[in-house]
Amino acid sequence: MNRYPRDFRGYGPNPPDAAWPGGAKIAISLVLNYEEGGENCLLHGDAQSEAFLSDIAGAQPWPGQRHWNMESLYDYGARAGFWRLHRLFIGLQIPVTVYGVTSALARNPEQVAAMKAAGWEIASHGLKWVDHRDMPEEVEAAQIAESFRLHEEVVGQPPQGWYTGRCSMNTVRLAAETRRLAWISDSYDDDLPYWREFGDHDQLVIPYTLEANDMRFATAPGYITGEQFFQYLKDTFDTLYAEGAAGAAKMFSIGLHCRLIGRPGRIAGLRRFLDYARGHSGVWFARRIDIADHWRATHPHRRFERPSQMSRERFIERFGSIFEHSPWIADRAFDLELGPAHDSAAGLHNALARVFRSASPEERLCVLRAHPDLAGKLAAAKRLTPESSAEQASAALDALTDDERSRFQRLNEAYVAKHGFPFIIAVRDNTKASILQAFETRIGNDTATEFVTACAQVERIAELRLKDQLP
Repeated sequence: MNRYPRDFRGYGPNPPDAAWPGGAKIAISLVLNYEEGGENCLLHGDAQSEAFLSDIAGAQPWPGQRHWNMESLYDYGARAGFWRLHRLFIGLQIPVTVYGVTSALARNPEQVAAMKAAGWEIASHGLKWVDHRDMPEEVEAAQIAESFRLHEEVVGQPPQGWYTGRCSMNTVRLAAETRRLAWISDSYDDDLPYWREFGDHDQLVIPYTLEANDMRFATAPGYITGEQFFQYLKDTFDTLYAEGAAGAAKMFSIGLHCRLIGRPGRIAGLRRFLDYARGHSGVWFARRIDIADHWRATHPHRRFERPSQMSRERFIERFGSIFEHSPWIADRAFDLELGPAHDSAAGLHNALARVFRSASPEERLCVLRAHPDLAGKLAAAKRLTPESSAEQASAALDALTDDERSRFQRLNEAYVAKHGFPFIIAVRDNTKASILQAFETRIGNDTATEFVTACAQVERIAELRLKDQLP
């Protein structure tokens, strides 16, 4: 099976109404990444010093050596930045989700106590703040298991949420396979939570952000001043708030780090934004577990049979009649690079239509000839396919007067005699009157023009049939 795993469709053109509590127009999730004491360091058993997300421009790891400047910058986050942020959030009574690196939490007991006393959610940020991209799957799985164990030991209860950050291609699956998480955030692909299926397990994903994130103070292109950070957050808020006011409420994640936004000149921009957001009605500041609980109650996952996951036999059984009496189209479409984008009516229609369009003229002619006459002998004998019967009935072609039936019969015979295939039109797009008008007009076209027109109508009929079956 040639299958493509990435999901470019998501919710498609019609995302769900988030229905945030109290009719809120926007949900804001403040995330505090707590990594200080979990980063690469010889003291932590690593082979080199840390080089990621600090105020040292162009930092490189020091193999086999401790990096005093790097360590002290991380230390600032724990010693000063955390407490400055703690005072800000406590003072404004704003809830927070902490992405806590488990080994860092174990080395920072006072900060953990303060998080718990404030009622903050403490989620897992992995066992160590290190890159997982080259980590063998079994090693990463073992680290996830150890993170759960140590987190419960240090915090007093296991994490309900997970975000590795520097993840591998296996991270989300491995975290989901624990079946212990209310949410996972190692994704940046939407403005709303969504469900993913891992075997028979349904996992909620709450996407995160790398742009409404103070990490841009330590990367290029990035923020230089707190005012730039404020302006970006404000612009994002204004856009999402307007969408929410129009009935399409979204979620706004904001990523923070103690050693970055905790600096005096930067936190001023964050404070300015929080004051601005709090000045609006219909704003829900929520922990990620609160968002997860709401989504699970309001938008529970509903499974459906996905074309991209079917066997060939089931695929042909289900979609072989979409193009009238032409299961070979479904058979060939099965071999295309199908994926989540094809698990919708529009997506699967595109795949089936590709096969039809690339078929030989003779094959397409066979598809046209497989269609019944409108209100013809097969209809009278009740020998139409269920799809054709329903379609013709939608325009009352199953309830014609004797004169109307005679007129259709004359037109059918004249059309087939001239063009060599039946008159085809998407009946559900038309009325009896518009069908007859099109019949009278198109019968005078040349056959080449009619062949193209009929093929387009066949594709439209297939599209409408698929919309009866798929999202």
